[in-house]
Amino acid sequence: MEIILAAIVSFVVTAVVGKLLIPALVRLKAGQSIKEIGPKWHMSKQGTPTVGGLMFIIGIGVAIVICGWNGMLAGNFQHLYVYLFALVFGGIGYIDDYQKVKHHQNTGLTAPQKFLLQLAAAVAFLCLMRYEGMLSPNLYIPFFNTHLVLNWGVYLVFAAFVIVGTVNAVNITDGIDGLSSSVTLPVAAFFTWEGCMPVLAALPAYYGQLSIFSAALLGGLLGFLLYNHYPAKVFMGDTGSLFLGGAVAALAFAYDMPLILILVGFVYICETLSDIIQVAYFKLTHGKRIFKMAPLHHHFEMCGWSEKKVVAVFTAVSLLFCLLAVVAVSGRFLAA
Repeated sequence: MEIILAAIVSFVVTAVVGKLLIPALVRLKAGQSIKEIGPKWHMSKQGTPTVGGLMFIIGIGVAIVICGWNGMLAGNFQHLYVYLFALVFGGIGYIDDYQKVKHHQNTGLTAPQKFLLQLAAAVAFLCLMRYEGMLSPNLYIPFFNTHLVLNWGVYLVFAAFVIVGTVNAVNITDGIDGLSSSVTLPVAAFFTWEGCMPVLAALPAYYGQLSIFSAALLGGLLGFLLYNHYPAKVFMGDTGSLFLGGAVAALAFAYDMPLILILVGFVYICETLSDIIQVAYFKLTHGKRIFKMAPLHHHFEMCGWSEKKVVAVFTAVSLLFCLLAVVAVSGRFLAA
């Protein structure tokens, strides 16, 4: 019951906050600056309010406190750890958004500044999860229902870079109206399902708390899509996309199955790889390109796909791989 309520509360609060936030952002002239190197038709989006991710950040926060209250009374605060971790990344994104709005350009924090802040947050979170007994250096292998035992130091380095990579992959995916929020809906649904399956009764109590957070994430994104679907009335900004990336990465590690990100984050990975491949090939060939434009969603736009079609197809792919992820980890939970 708390899980369903978390989704509803998050949806309602996000929708209400959006009604108040968007006019406020317009008054503050907190408009998005569009990169000139992007698709030319995106220039019409210039000035659309940004930092809209605040609405689902608030919605999720309210929902997990209300619906996770009983769990907190029992001493389970793990959903708050995940939220606070995502919030740190959202804070980094807010600083970036503020710099962009202040200087009226599409560049905020430098890449090294972002990387160091994100890396520090990742290491702190991983150490907290380890201290709380939620995380082990035994790397779960999906489909095979086995573990690869690693040294904690090796695992920490691996995990920190996976988190930073995931966060930035979600950020890259946030390139057209409704894309990153729509693609993340099946991901949130996957983590909600894994936390509330009946067979999980023998697993730690905090799995229920994690499913409350996941359900709140799902509801918050649906509420945000009321304003972010094409044509978008507001963008989530780096505030929202880095928060989303932090939430997805934190959930994978809180469930102690980070490799599942390969499946649930398949779209994010493809988007990031397209960017890396494009830049590398451009440099190696002195100006040639594999994609018409990177990241991948822009390539399909340049091929004539509408933004709605890109979002629909990418979301369908995300849903397919999230369903595959359910199968991939089912052996682990059945064994429990």
